[in-house]
Amino acid sequence: MSASVPAGGFAAPKGIPEYVGPEFTTVRDTLVREADRAGYAHIELPVFEDTALYARGVGESTDVVSKEMYSFDDRGGRSVTLRPEGTAGVVRSVIEHGLDRGGLPVKLRYTGPFFRYERPQAGRFRQLQQVGVEAIGVDDPALDAEVLAVADAGFRALGLRGYRLEITSLGDATTRPQYRAELTRFLEKLDLDEATRERARINPLRVLDDKRPEVRAQLDGAPLMIDHLSDEAAAHHAAVKRYLDDLGVAYVENPWMVRGLDYYTKTTFEFVHDGLGSQSGIGGGGRYDGLMAELGGQALSGVGFGLGVDRALLACRVEEAGHDAAGRVEVFGVPLGDAAKERLVGIVGSLRRAGIRADLAYGNRGLKGAMKAADRSGARFALVLGDRDLEAGEIQVKDLADGSQTAVALDDAAAAVDRALHEG
Repeated sequence: MSASVPAGGFAAPKGIPEYVGPEFTTVRDTLVREADRAGYAHIELPVFEDTALYARGVGESTDVVSKEMYSFDDRGGRSVTLRPEGTAGVVRSVIEHGLDRGGLPVKLRYTGPFFRYERPQAGRFRQLQQVGVEAIGVDDPALDAEVLAVADAGFRALGLRGYRLEITSLGDATTRPQYRAELTRFLEKLDLDEATRERARINPLRVLDDKRPEVRAQLDGAPLMIDHLSDEAAAHHAAVKRYLDDLGVAYVENPWMVRGLDYYTKTTFEFVHDGLGSQSGIGGGGRYDGLMAELGGQALSGVGFGLGVDRALLACRVEEAGHDAAGRVEVFGVPLGDAAKERLVGIVGSLRRAGIRADLAYGNRGLKGAMKAADRSGARFALVLGDRDLEAGEIQVKDLADGSQTAVALDDAAAAVDRALHEG
């Protein structure tokens, strides 16, 4: 099958951001590093799963499942879905591979793209990038606090300060049926459209998350879960807050919070940055005590988060946060002539073998063009080599930060640059 090139050329699909250069990877890797420091091992998840995994695990009443999933039949007639979130896939993997049969908790972290069909706007994309962690197998409020602290440390490591952590509790198996009945009685008295009444029938908590003014106006006086916690759930919530105080993590209570996924219980949280407008959430998560059993595994609890890399990057731009986006390379070779290029190719290779990021001006550029390329690369040093340098057995090491230049022996070039980088 052949297809013509569209007028104006090809373009990325609508709502799919693209990133070039170190800015995106610096943000992502900074968030990952904080999870690594807390002992979370990497897990690489499939980009698509059985559709039933999300319908069962995330909840059929959620907008994610009912409106936003990219689902399709594969060539074998199986319904598969591009992953809209990470927790269900991690829990499925833990069950499938028996990871819960060893030491607990199982602590895993993941990165990558997730997919939701939404109306594209600033901060809301159809392909979104996330860093997530999951700690499965232990119901301990100290673990909830650790998860929250890892996320907070990641945002702080990026230099962000204009965000807040909002937390609440969504109760437990004892709390929820009683609260659900009371909330249902309250909602039955309201003037709601049929679609909203159906949502209330499936999961009345979802109505509390409705953003429409005509619905919000009617919710004044609605019963809140935080006021109906069982003794055990209330004790858990109080302990989480004490551990957050011990960890130095600031938070505010938000009793109206309702996460967009049905599996959350007890600790529930969101990181909010008001500088991003309506799409203010930069990460969130919570505890999901019944999810593993729901997906066919042991009745083990879990807690985790998903942090939006795209949103965190936008927040960094809003705050002009210095997140130390490193240059593409550390050293840039500038050869002036064919003989100089042949020698510099070997030197650049030696630098790379020594673990130093290095590049070279290709295409026989003149000195001016090659130095512009060196500046664009973000390198700290340029190695400038011409015919006269070759005759003298030297190479010029130019510090691109202050403009100073030093001649060193050609045979010592790689070692000299290594020393200079470490001294700097």
